[in-house]
Amino acid sequence: MNKTLLVAALATAYPFASAAWAQSSPAPSPGAAAAEASQAEAAPVKSLGMVVVQGSRLSTLPANIPTTTESVSAADIERLINATDSEDALKYLPSLLVRKRYVGDYNHAILSSRASGTGNSARSAVYADGILLSNFLGNGVGGLSFPPRWGLVTPEEIERVEVMYGPFSAAYPGNAVGAVVDFVTRMPRRFEAHVKTSYVLQPFELYNSDERHHARQSSASVGSRWGDWSWWINLNHTDSTGQPLTFPTRLKSAGVASGNAQAVTGAVADANNAGQPWSVLGAGTQYRTVQDHVKLKLAYELPGRVRLSYLVGAWRNDADGNAKSYLKDAQGNTVYSGPVSLGGLQYTGKQALSGADFPVTREDLLHVMQGFSALSQSGGAWDWALSLSQYDYRKDQKRQNAASNALPGALQGGAGTLAEGQGTGWTTLTLRGIWRPNAQHVLEFGAQQDRYRLRYQSSNISGNYLLDPAGTLASRVQGNTALRSLYAQDAWALAPRWKAVLGLRAEHWQASAGRTDFSATSAQDHPSRSLSALSPKAALSWQWRPETVLKASIGRALRMPTVSELYGATASTNSRYINDPQLKPEQSWTGELSAESHFGLWSTRLTAFAEDTRDALYAQTVFDAAANLNISRVQNVDHIATRGLEATLSSADWLLKGLDLAASLTYADSKIRRNAGFVTTPGDTVGRWQPNIPRWRATAVASYRFDAQWTATLAGRYSGRQYRTLNNADINGHTYMGVSPYATLDARLHYRFNRQWSAALGVDNLNNDKYWNFHPYPQRSYSAELKFDL
Repeated sequence: MNKTLLVAALATAYPFASAAWAQSSPAPSPGAAAAEASQAEAAPVKSLGMVVVQGSRLSTLPANIPTTTESVSAADIERLINATDSEDALKYLPSLLVRKRYVGDYNHAILSSRASGTGNSARSAVYADGILLSNFLGNGVGGLSFPPRWGLVTPEEIERVEVMYGPFSAAYPGNAVGAVVDFVTRMPRRFEAHVKTSYVLQPFELYNSDERHHARQSSASVGSRWGDWSWWINLNHTDSTGQPLTFPTRLKSAGVASGNAQAVTGAVADANNAGQPWSVLGAGTQYRTVQDHVKLKLAYELPGRVRLSYLVGAWRNDADGNAKSYLKDAQGNTVYSGPVSLGGLQYTGKQALSGADFPVTREDLLHVMQGFSALSQSGGAWDWALSLSQYDYRKDQKRQNAASNALPGALQGGAGTLAEGQGTGWTTLTLRGIWRPNAQHVLEFGAQQDRYRLRYQSSNISGNYLLDPAGTLASRVQGNTALRSLYAQDAWALAPRWKAVLGLRAEHWQASAGRTDFSATSAQDHPSRSLSALSPKAALSWQWRPETVLKASIGRALRMPTVSELYGATASTNSRYINDPQLKPEQSWTGELSAESHFGLWSTRLTAFAEDTRDALYAQTVFDAAANLNISRVQNVDHIATRGLEATLSSADWLLKGLDLAASLTYADSKIRRNAGFVTTPGDTVGRWQPNIPRWRATAVASYRFDAQWTATLAGRYSGRQYRTLNNADINGHTYMGVSPYATLDARLHYRFNRQWSAALGVDNLNNDKYWNFHPYPQRSYSAELKFDL
């Protein structure tokens, strides 16, 4: 894998800054140059300088920050990764995990990093060509779902993916505390066209489900450059079915011995994540997902090396969620509703089966993003950039049957709800500059404004929930947040072997227009709030030896509460989310120390990292057996401390030409040190592990190029024991709502027939590990793809 273990971030926040560091370093004296040349002949050099990325493109990663970065190129993705969605490009990078459950997963695929779990989507920042894809309207999946909008990028259009770990650049808000991901997509230098088709098969066996699931994808791209103009069009279509993600259950302790409920068979005995015996009654949330993506990019080169760019992308998603019951009555008929008797235990009243146990959902989404940029790339004393982007929920509807409207009748209509998010979205505006006053300094500075708007309404439908318009109001959430920022950072060449960066970010945050309608007759208006804060950053690097660089970074980050966390009380037939309009911002200090070396064919990195977070923002989901609901409550956790080590190792052509190896190992000790809040009793979270952060995780990739045509890859991923709840009460990870350790192997065989045609066969989860993160992950999956490049 093409890993760039750099002294500073691989690429620049601005296209014109990629060569800035080289200009800031003073030229050595003739004697020093001769000595360094002699050393270079004797040993490989791990250079302190920046990597210069050729070509003009808008990347959001900053220049001149000596901190940990990783990268994946288009060639890496094609040779090594069974990539059906853009987030798959991150699959084997150190300390990263995307909670992807099936091909086209659009509402739960959250990015996890060193000290941020898969429930904390607002602690990482994902961009595509400078446009924000991270959904900072909320955090995680409680109530509503807020993963990055991965669907606005397809694997075929990626030129490379760049990742920066930690909040060490002043150019980013506190949401970048975990990691920053930038997808850089293609712009052609001549006429080119690409077509790809692929297929995925996943056999799935769990409880009483024994099924085969399929995903079919096709994509096409075309672009060219005519003089000062260049353009690019990308199309993608996905048709995917996924395994069941939820399972209706009944605790044995909730049943009673006496009664005359209908006796049923087919339930599967199991235990919940706390180890309590329960019965699994069926399977739910089985999506049939049809997605379409289209994107147009235009660029024009003005005199004076000024470039204008415009991008517009649209993503359409139609998702049908279905359920099935395992239960049969004495005549063999499937049972979906009413009082039932399971093994002599009676479930009546609130424990009786209803439409909430076997939900039917129909979702219709159309999201549109746009971006415009103007940037100067002169390379002289001054350069500048302006960028503007918008993400718009043009249409966002979810229809669901009511608890009183059970299967099989619910498939034909009846009572239900309609949830709508039209009018939701965000806009970003950034003005940036760079000043190179002399060879020792490069000053970067800018002003930013990010605005977020949440409009979400749920209505009752008494007639046909599949077709009818909204009826009486059930609940409504609305609110805005805005973040205005100024930042500056100075890259300073202290001496030939020393470089430092000092940065400062000033932010003013405001929340306004908050209103929560709990029903048609109960509502609450929330007063506006605002606060200001400063976030300093500092980094230092030292060329200790010709082959070894030492570097240190420290930064403060404030992760502001999102609109949903403040105002987003929502409810459905099987879940409830409780917000808190008085949440404090999350405050983190993060630091890391790294040693990077290159010895012969081997590159290595060892990084010690630490993060202290005060008032950590968490939405904790707990199942209320009496109410038969998942209840999520957002809260501040007083203090979480994380200490860890991350090691990477990579080599090209080791032992024999064509053999490439890459591996990573991460250890993290992440504990709740202080918390006035609790899950069930005061003090029950203190000393517990932070949710969704495993103590150990690892990746390994071995790739062999037999010749110019054949490449074979075997890759592995491992994640150790972890918890989902703040009090670590979920001691059983191998069940629904649990989080289990896993160890999986992936394989890929890629063949290039000629310059135009290529094909690949792959298997993910080759060893068929059955593992969980609240929902079951995919089991062994087989893929095949065929590609044509002109």
